[in-house]
Formats: sequence, structure tokens, C-alpha cells
Amino acid sequence: MKFKEMGLPLVFLKPGEVYITGKPALVKTVLGSCVSITMFEPMRRTAAICHGMLPDCVGEGCGECPEKLKYVTCSIKYILNKMRDRGVNARDIEVKAFGGGDVLTYKNYDAKATVGRQNIDAALEILGALGLKPKTSDLGGDRGRKIFFNTQTGEVLLRKLRKTAVECGRVT
Repeated sequence: MKFKEMGLPLVFLKPGEVYITGKPALVKTVLGSCVSITMFEPMRRTAAICHGMLPDCVGEGCGECPEKLKYVTCSIKYILNKMRDRGVNARDIEVKAFGGGDVLTYKNYDAKATVGRQNIDAALEILGALGLKPKTSDLGGDRGRKIFFNTQTGEVLLRKLRKTAVECGRVT
């Protein structure tokens, strides 16, 4: 089935944005090292998705900075709080996690220090601290992803992108 045939409005989620709704839509986003977390509450059909670019803000009191939604930890806290504001109980939320790919190949790099790895670690840590566990996930690797999130069903369609031939070296 083509996406147009689904009859849902298409929303493109850019890096550093979130989308929260109780209405049907198909949310599309493209991930490299960024991480997207989806939250869906089936009874109320309330849905949220974030597109975090960097692991964590450096400011005190996460969420106080004007660019809070670009950070994985802040954006996850934000969408959970907005879901709660809509009367959703955290234990009823289906959580899914995507992204965090190491999409550039670096010579002489520490795999633990990549932005993708840091984003994954930050997402899983904050989800755990909030008592949430992803029902499913597709994290890491060396390829980007394109995801489509159906806010009516909570379903996520994933397409892995071709690996690029970009290679970067460390400049000393």
C-alpha cells in the first residue's frame, strides 16, 4: 500500500522537533546519528515522537534552555510530560526507539564516543530512569534510517538507507 492510499496527513519531523497528537497522521523523519523515540497510548490513541540530535543538554534543570528539544534526554522528558498532561498513564505507553547510527566512517576513532552511540546511551538511560522500556527498537549500526510513524495505530515503518561511501579521517 502506498502512503497516499492510507489517507493520513503526512507530517515531516525535522531534527530538534517533536510531534504530539490525538489525531491520525503519518509522521516521517530521517535519522542518521539522531534518535527518535515514539510513544503511543492505544486506548486514547495519543501519540508522540521526538527527533533528538545530541545526547544531553549541559544546563541545569533539563528543559529550561530554549533549544531543549534538540537534546535526546530533554525531548523524551518533554513528550512524556505532554502525554501525561493529556491524561495518559506512563505504564500504558508503548515506546519504540530508532536511530543512533554511525553513518560516517572515521579512521582511528573510538566507537564508544560517536554521537550515535552517545544518543543511544542517553535515550536508554533516561527511558529507564522514567520507568519506560522500548517495546521494540532498531538502534546503532552504520546506516541511516527513514521512519514513518502512524499516530493512529502506533505502527512504525522503517527503511534502512544505503550506506554512503563517505570516509572521514581524524585531523591532528
